[in-house]
Formats: sequence, C-alpha cells, structure tokens
Amino acid sequence: MTHAHAAICRGHDAPFAIEPVELAALQPDELRIRIVACGICHTDLAVRDGQLPVELPAVLGHEGAGIVEEVGSAVTAAKPGDRVVMSFNSCGECPSCDADAPTYCYNFFPHNWSGRRADGSPTIMREGEPVGGNFFGQSSFATHAIAHQRNVVRVPDAAADLPLERLAPIGCGLMTGAGAVLRSMKVREGLPIVVFGAGTVGMAAIMAAKVAGADPIIAVDMHDSRLATARELGATHAFNAKDGAIDKIKQLCPRGVGYVFDTTGVKSVIEDGFDLLAPKGVMGIVGASDPADMLSLNEAAFMGSGRTVMGILGGDSDIAPFLTELIELHLAGRFPYETLIETFDFADIDKAIEASESGRVVKPVLVMPAD
Repeated sequence: MTHAHAAICRGHDAPFAIEPVELAALQPDELRIRIVACGICHTDLAVRDGQLPVELPAVLGHEGAGIVEEVGSAVTAAKPGDRVVMSFNSCGECPSCDADAPTYCYNFFPHNWSGRRADGSPTIMREGEPVGGNFFGQSSFATHAIAHQRNVVRVPDAAADLPLERLAPIGCGLMTGAGAVLRSMKVREGLPIVVFGAGTVGMAAIMAAKVAGADPIIAVDMHDSRLATARELGATHAFNAKDGAIDKIKQLCPRGVGYVFDTTGVKSVIEDGFDLLAPKGVMGIVGASDPADMLSLNEAAFMGSGRTVMGILGGDSDIAPFLTELIELHLAGRFPYETLIETFDFADIDKAIEASESGRVVKPVLVMPAD
C-alpha cells in the first residue's frame, strides 16, 4: 500500500478533512499518480450536497494533474515520470465506448461514482477501513491517487513548460464547455450563439465559439464581473440576466440564434433559450437541473422549425484526442483559460470552495504539498 493524505468529504455540514489514507495495490490497468494540482468543479460540490448518488464519506476531486509514479502491467497510456492530466473513467466495452463516445458509457456509475472499482474492490482505506474513492476514476483531492488506463492523458512534449496547476482543470469543466461547442453542437462559422452562465463551462464555451467563428457570441450571467471576463475571452456581447437579457438578444438577433448553450440548469432559463432558436437551431444543456423539473416546450415550434434540444455530458469528448487538441489551442493562444484560475494550497480547500461558490473565483485550483 501507498500512504497519502486526502481531503475526505462527509457532507455539506462538515468541512473537508485532510487525513492520512492508504492506497490499494495497483491492478494491471491502473496507474499511481503523485497529484500536483486538482481543479475544483461544481460536480464535487453537488456530491457534497447530496445532489448526486455518491455515498459519503468519500475522497472527491476529478480534475487532477500529476506525475506518474507506478503503472500496472497492462498500462500503455503513460510511464513512470510522465506528466499527466486526468478525466472521467469508462468501461471501454459498451456500445458508446465502441463508438468513441465514452461520456455516455453504459457503465458510467460503477467506473466513476460507486466509491470503489467496478469490480467492487476499494482503492482507498483509512485505518484499515474502506473510504469512498475512485471518484471519476481518480479521487484527486489527495496527494496521491489511483487512476486508469482509460482516463489518463500524457501531457504532450510541446506543453512541457506549462505548469500542472494550469493544466489540471482541462479534464472536466473546460473540456465540457469547449466540447459542447466544437463536438456536440458543432457550431458553424458566422451563426449566433448564446451562452447562459459564465462559469468555467460557459467561459470555455465562449472561447470555443470564438475558435469556431460564431458571430455574435452572447454571454448571459448575473455577475457583471464575469460578463466582463467573458468579453475579454471572446464574447461580442454580454447581458446581465437581471436586466432584460432575453429582449436584448431578440433585438440583436431578430431572426433567432443558431445555438443556445445552457450551463445553469434552471428550467425557466432553458425554456427562454429554446424560444430564441432560429430554424434548425440547436440547444445544448449541461446544467445540473433539479431532478423533479420537467421542461415545457412548444411542440409546433420544436417540430416545425427543425430545432434540436440535446443533453450533453463531458462535451462528447473522447478524452485523449480532445484534451490534446485543447492543450494545442491553449499553446497557440486561442484557448486562454489561465485568466480564470486562482490557486490555493491544499490545506485551504474550504477557502477555495467558498471563493468558487461566492462567484469571486471562476476556477479554483488546489496545489498539493511537494512532499
């Protein structure tokens, strides 16, 4: 076993507690990673708050980046000493994985959210007792983590000078927003797009929309500071949701918009967004909605205009190729997400979460101690 320290989540009413843990011996398809940095994502907080079916206590964290220390006998994705970023895990055997669509893996739950490996064995112990681990196939709120052949991407040599604390967030939120635009909705050059919510996912979508050549690129949020950042990253227009944003969009785009991307999960926002769509318009939804919510969409408008409403997971990413593409765009200055990041010491995880939930920081990144 390998000794490590991990931030254990016990629920909304308890702070994250950094405690000593032990990692299990590696299976053939696994890697042990010394975590250098890990982004904090809304999904981590949704688990903390009981909104997702992940049993607590558990070690969360799913935007990890680090250095490989050991690999199993079947691993080819990386070797000891390699710098890697991590994302979600998948089975590699179901119809979705066979079609290079692992975000829709038929076996997503056991490989990401069950708290153990898919075979039921634990990856993390505390004082000899299992603790929930293998979160998104990594549990990277820790100094060390066990990852898998299918959710580890070696950092390309061209990015050797990029610090891992900058690369860490690329494995979930940034990937989801950029993938939604470039892969899921396949945004066309010259068509308008509206992005509701200017958090990490929305900002990534705005940067990707600029890469795709969308025009205009419209950001909608309730925080003026985030709208200002959205303008810096590529939005041509930015409207505060509290100030008649929908009417302003209709005035700007009287024929409708080609694409609407919702990151809020708010029923009324999604329904207003649907009404903005032009013929053949596409709406992508990634926001975490209340499980009881039901959308109400006009059937004639939906059918008669050939509109598409699509749920999106992970930006339809096939991890290694797409994360490599995003790193290349970043190196070329076309995906400048570094302005969203603020780093925090691992010991300050609760302060980092507070900064995220207050809206002060778009993307907090934890930096692990060197030892």
